[in-house]
Amino acid sequence: MTDFVLSAEKRDEQGKGASRRLRRAGKVPAIIYGAGKEPTTISLNHNEVLRQLENEAFYSHILTLNIGGTEEQAILRDMQRHPSKPYVTHMDFQRVSATDKIRVLVPVHFINEGACVGVKQGGGVLNHLMTEVEVQCLPKDLPEFIEVDVTGLDVGDTIHLSNLTLGKGVEIVELLHGEEHDNAVVACHKGHGGAAAAAPEEGEEAAAEEGGE
Repeated sequence: MTDFVLSAEKRDEQGKGASRRLRRAGKVPAIIYGAGKEPTTISLNHNEVLRQLENEAFYSHILTLNIGGTEEQAILRDMQRHPSKPYVTHMDFQRVSATDKIRVLVPVHFINEGACVGVKQGGGVLNHLMTEVEVQCLPKDLPEFIEVDVTGLDVGDTIHLSNLTLGKGVEIVELLHGEEHDNAVVACHKGHGGAAAAAPEEGEEAAAEEGGE
């Protein structure tokens, strides 16, 4: 797994005016809270933040914030962007404890789509119904992503949350609410130009031959 380390500085000034000054100086105002400690207002280097955000795993990974020489483990809880300009305006981080479970949205990666039975042989189409799943686990068990192999998925088949393969100690939050929350993750439906649609019925074939005479 990738290690994400961000350098941060404590900031004493708060309010909209102080935040505007930070942004003009190339900084991102932020806050870190949780784990039984007082919230701490901090600032981050904007260019460094943008580089880290290019990696999808940043959003669902345990991050290390180096705040004036003190390291804090945290996850990104919220991020605000400017509505029309390409920069981040504020970030919220939640501290994590090695002994406390956390809930995080983890991306879903679909693999072997080109080899999917329903697509290759049945002319089907894959429908991605989820792109991320909320999991609950200890920080050390947090997966970077959840892999879903669709090789054996045939036309009419569906992969549900309960079919996903998870690491030890990882639970899907939705399933904790009962079997009725076993939602579909990906399904294979019959395509409009698939093999089944392409083959004419016997009566249709005969009619076509008569019409061509």
